Amino acid sequence: MSYQLTRTLAKKKPTTHGFKAHPLLGYLPAFLNNSHRFLDWSSELIAGSPEMRMGFWIPGMRTGFVTANPVDVEHILRTNFPNYPKREHAIGMLEDFLGHGLFNSDGDQWLWQRKNASYEFSKRSLRRFVVDVVQDEVANRLLPLLRRAAGDVVVDLQDVLQRFGFDTICMVAFGHDPRCLADGGVLEESKSEFMHSFAEAQDLVIGRFMDPIGISWKIKKMFNVGTERRLKKAVADVHAFAMDIVRARRQSASVEDRDDVLSKFVASDDYSDEVLRDIVLSFLIAGRETTSSGLTWFFWLVSSRPDVVVQIADEVRAVRKATGTRPGEPFGFDALREMHYLHATLTESMRLYPPVPMDPQSCAADDTLPDGTFVRAGWFVNYSADAMGRLAAIWGEDCMEYKPERWLGEDGAFQPASPFRFTVFHAGPRTCLGKEMTYVQMKSIVANVFEELVVDVFKEVAAGGVPEHVFSVTLRMKGGLPMKIRRKTEA
Repeated sequence: MSYQLTRTLAKKKPTTHGFKAHPLLGYLPAFLNNSHRFLDWSSELIAGSPEMRMGFWIPGMRTGFVTANPVDVEHILRTNFPNYPKREHAIGMLEDFLGHGLFNSDGDQWLWQRKNASYEFSKRSLRRFVVDVVQDEVANRLLPLLRRAAGDVVVDLQDVLQRFGFDTICMVAFGHDPRCLADGGVLEESKSEFMHSFAEAQDLVIGRFMDPIGISWKIKKMFNVGTERRLKKAVADVHAFAMDIVRARRQSASVEDRDDVLSKFVASDDYSDEVLRDIVLSFLIAGRETTSSGLTWFFWLVSSRPDVVVQIADEVRAVRKATGTRPGEPFGFDALREMHYLHATLTESMRLYPPVPMDPQSCAADDTLPDGTFVRAGWFVNYSADAMGRLAAIWGEDCMEYKPERWLGEDGAFQPASPFRFTVFHAGPRTCLGKEMTYVQMKSIVANVFEELVVDVFKEVAAGGVPEHVFSVTLRMKGGLPMKIRRKTEA
């Protein structure tokens, strides 16, 4: 034991500027003190580092670093992409939940899923289908629900947005309508249990990453105790739902004629039910969680910025006039594309509160970063979108301000940033395929809601500073986002 400890301590380790690790325990004491606020803690350390990087090591357990340096990110995600896979460590932790779907695979297994999904997402027919599904959900479910709630009813907007995202991704990806926003938003007991299991599975599986003793979750899993017992039950519920979707599509007589993505995979007849189940789960994570997370934080941010809401409403009116449509009529894809200011407000919100705040990779072979920093094979290498959005070196001294104008050119047109500075949709070969679909959903919801309604954050939330977040696969707001809805005529 002494030999192994001495050998471990003698190896070169990652460091953090201005932070002194314990000579024997490394970052363990600091990690235990800050594990409940790991996202904020890591972002603070990165902000204080000239390298925009946070080293991390615990003897015999975890070693690696978290970076927010755009040069590092480009090196990891594009320049030397093959050397930074997910690897067995990260894949093994997520495997029980996500299997080997698009978000939890490497090599050939990832490549064939990526190629097939990319081909489907590039089709114009899918784009039209997405717009139609989203506009139908907005007009026939979301707006009627919010209209009925107008007055003294308190609505958890985060819950409503999660249901909206779930309905739309199931329709677009699987051709299945779970009707989570139908019937006045009253969920059947089975659907309510699934939504709870889905959220719980995400939180518990991320708990594996936050455990400083890497083997402890495996021991708990072996004996089926504690959080692993709860995770097993939640995952079983989630997998049963996904398998029901797969089997229903298998039994459909007309998969070749359907527009949803899953039908295209089923039509090829090359994939097992388990493989299709993993594909379903990847789409559920991407479609339900990320959009609802981004919009929840957006509505909270603009609740204190009436000037932004006014400019969004003005732009929506201008687009209505230019396209010759009336309030209440659906927005087409081209009309949504003309809403540059709205696009900027949503992008700025995701800069500060990215739906996926941190993404894990691993180093396959010894490497050297562009600034000469050594990276040992086997180290974890995470990049933090959360920290990147808060760095003055990237966004200027006003980086903590919500400022949509930073995304607009002199002509008022949206100006995108490098994906290695704004990593919300990832970058390189793993760039998010659903980026366009995400903006279609978000812009459709915001444009329709602000055209007709006023959304007020519940006073207890508005007066309490920044809401507490849940550090999970996605960045959810702890306790939801209670709001009151008013019609504009009443306002």
